Amino acid sequence: MNALQIRQFGAPETLELVTRAEPALGPGMALVRVEAASINPSDVKNVAGAMKQTTLPRIPGRDYAGVVEQGPAEWVGAEVWGSGGDAGFTRDGTHASHIEVPVASLRRKPERLGFAEAASVGVNFITAWSGIVEAAQVKAGETLLIIGAGGGVGGAAAQIAHHLGARIIGADRHAPRPDAPIHRLAAHQVIGAEDLPAAVRATTGGNGADAVFDTVGGVTFRTALGCLALRGRLIEISATGQREVTFNLADFYHNESRLLGVDSLKRDLTASARILEALAPGFEAGVYRPAPIAETVSLRQAREGYRKVADGIAGRVVITPNAGDAA
Repeated sequence: MNALQIRQFGAPETLELVTRAEPALGPGMALVRVEAASINPSDVKNVAGAMKQTTLPRIPGRDYAGVVEQGPAEWVGAEVWGSGGDAGFTRDGTHASHIEVPVASLRRKPERLGFAEAASVGVNFITAWSGIVEAAQVKAGETLLIIGAGGGVGGAAAQIAHHLGARIIGADRHAPRPDAPIHRLAAHQVIGAEDLPAAVRATTGGNGADAVFDTVGGVTFRTALGCLALRGRLIEISATGQREVTFNLADFYHNESRLLGVDSLKRDLTASARILEALAPGFEAGVYRPAPIAETVSLRQAREGYRKVADGIAGRVVITPNAGDAA
């Protein structure tokens, strides 16, 4: 099998293109031919050495879609999709022609999605679902503020919250793409106000947001906290710019606020599969749409794909590991 490999941490250029033997399957495992695998910002951070749990050498990559080649008879030939917070970190990941996965993690790919589209869902939608549905338990009629609304996770969050019947307000320091989900789903135009708490309260009759999904974190934490309505829930998934934050504890408890941390890396391939199973009907019905694909690259071109993700390309970069590559 052909694969990208991290032998030493560094820039995307340090990734090696290698040929390795296909894994010998153990009990309860399946072998999937990877037709498409997206590159996430966390994959770039992994290569750079930012993920302490990663052991080397390691094949990176979290999201994939492909065809089962070996495993239980009822699964062989099935088109599947998956993602996992263990893939690419503590077990070999998806940026390869094949991946070994637990049979328990296998889920059939929505027929409506092509392989590249299905491989662009994982991290974005699993993170959004974990924050909005599992952690904050956002309900119909509630107001959700999404900070970083123009990004991949923000776009997924907008779609899930809209499907739940929530009222959505988007905030982003950059103008989102015209086709970003936030433009079609937000109750208000995306807010880029200097005083975000005041702007949010002005659009909510002075109440604030029932829940704030902060996809940026760190530098936006105090701003996000200031946007909460009474008993509001703040979901944090990142710590951009600063890992330690301060806030007024008296204001926090007087408002009966809730602070919720969500880390998609804690959901391995099998746990992530359960979330994808819950999301699948929405994709089959066209309620949910993956982020637009900016570029498709081969394994040989994948280092440049990593570089573009590191530079903040809009849209998804997808690797097609079996598109004629040879290591």
